[in-house]
Amino acid sequence: MSIVSEIRTYGEKAVLAKRELVKLSTEMKNTVLFAMADALANKQSAIIEENKKDLAAGEARGLGKAMLDRLMLNEKRIGEMSEGVRQVAALKDSVGEIISEWTQPNGLRFQKVRSPIGVIGIIYESRPNVTADCTALCLKSGNAVILRGGSEAIHSNIAIFEAMEDAATKAGLPQAAMQLVRDTDREAVRALLELEGYVDLVIPRGGEGLIRKVVEYAKVPVIKQYKGVCHTYVDKSADLKMGVEIAFNAKVQRPSVCNAMECLLVHAAVAQEFLPLAAGPLVQANVEIRGDARTCEILPSATPATDADWGTEFLDYILAVRVVKDLDQAVEHIAQYGSGHSEAIITSDEKAAAEFLNRVDASSVYVNASTRFTDGGQFGMGAEIGISTDKLHARG
Repeated sequence: MSIVSEIRTYGEKAVLAKRELVKLSTEMKNTVLFAMADALANKQSAIIEENKKDLAAGEARGLGKAMLDRLMLNEKRIGEMSEGVRQVAALKDSVGEIISEWTQPNGLRFQKVRSPIGVIGIIYESRPNVTADCTALCLKSGNAVILRGGSEAIHSNIAIFEAMEDAATKAGLPQAAMQLVRDTDREAVRALLELEGYVDLVIPRGGEGLIRKVVEYAKVPVIKQYKGVCHTYVDKSADLKMGVEIAFNAKVQRPSVCNAMECLLVHAAVAQEFLPLAAGPLVQANVEIRGDARTCEILPSATPATDADWGTEFLDYILAVRVVKDLDQAVEHIAQYGSGHSEAIITSDEKAAAEFLNRVDASSVYVNASTRFTDGGQFGMGAEIGISTDKLHARG
């Protein structure tokens, strides 16, 4: 069977499954999700063993430290996956929710009601937790899902998927409501993107290169999550101790993810005091600082930044730093170089905070908090499919 024919079979099965999914009660969907969560916890050791195969292959291929971190699973991360599925089960069922209703003067009554999209294709790289997160969210919202992960995580993805699928089927999930494409040939991705009439929506999770390829080849609608060039702006009225702690968390806690800070902007009035305070723990954590001229004056150990550094998603222990004259210049910098993902201001001035919130265009904007909070679990949503930087139809 050709790859195109194989992928079409996935689509045909998913279409049949979505018709069965709409019959499931909220109670049944939750039963399935709790069974999946239990299976992840119970199969933890087996999943870690399979993950070791991917890590070994990644090291042999020369994957960097940050990419290996995205790939790595341990008991804590599998526990978080399991808990994320439980949190999705605990969410209110949005299917059937009446968003608004009105009656026209002629007596015709209208209701705007939430309903499933249908069949969702998820194309992703590196992070095996996407297998669990996206499956849970799709099933809770009544959608069939076709997953196609990257070759670098194939063993991990199969182990996670099989654990969940077996438990879900036994709990009453319709056959083929969740499917995993195991063929790692890139033609499988293209075939999935061309499944008009079968796949209703594709959501890519991964680097900018993957997403641009998906958009280039897709014949079905796509919700995009482009690169996460996230900024933290330390205002002149900032609590500097708070600023140091937030900047450290935003950059160092997990630099390989899309909500990590890539650029630090500092008001000129506090730069002389703040930058040495912030640089100490950052440098100790092996962060390379690439600064503008003023930053390099204050921090002689910093590397001069190039123009390319300002708009780069490093996904590594590298941080671009710029001293700005005021909030206006900070907002202008973010508008020019930001990706619409997550931006933060550190300030004790309510007026400055309100202005930043109003003027900065991103899926998530923070006051006195780390960009690392842009996460489905942190938002109380249990998990996430991605952080959309699109204006339509979903944001954040």
